[in-house]
Amino acid sequence: MNRKTDVTERISDLVEQILIELGEDIDRDGLKRTPERVESSLKFLTKGYKLDIEKVINGAVFDAEYDEMVIVKDIEVYSLCEHHLLPFYGKCHIAYLPNKKIIGLSKIPRVVDAFSRRLQVQERLTTDVAYALEKQLEPKGIGVVIEAYHLCMMMRGVQKQNSSTITSCMLGHFKSDSKTRNEFLDFIK
Repeated sequence: MNRKTDVTERISDLVEQILIELGEDIDRDGLKRTPERVESSLKFLTKGYKLDIEKVINGAVFDAEYDEMVIVKDIEVYSLCEHHLLPFYGKCHIAYLPNKKIIGLSKIPRVVDAFSRRLQVQERLTTDVAYALEKQLEPKGIGVVIEAYHLCMMMRGVQKQNSSTITSCMLGHFKSDSKTRNEFLDFIK
């Protein structure tokens, strides 16, 4: 038996045990293939661990003399809270001030996905994205803002369905220059 099959069977077995501990009948129609479906779902939702950011960007950083702010906003974010394994979801907004380099625009959401497809906390997700893009682009500044809804706060615990969490990471001119930061924040309102 190869290692992949072995790992898959172990995850499926563990999910089966969880269902039994919850008092479920694992032989009823609705649950017969649930362990395998959960295993497949978890592998998809955590595929970011296997992604290398340089390969995600795939050389799509280009020399350019453009020196105005570049903003990609309303990037959908889906992740799993590392504390409860419940989803959080929302929007990510990213801006950078080029320093003789620009990035293919589709690569920015791909970087967000690479980090969000891991067990996460929103604060780390925000900074991971900012520092990864900073490393690749060496911009004059970068700003990342994420607004998300956490099912761990909505479905359990405090049960506040309408609360959202906003996190930001400002680097370079976005941190040191309030005019640059405010311009970005005004654009994403």
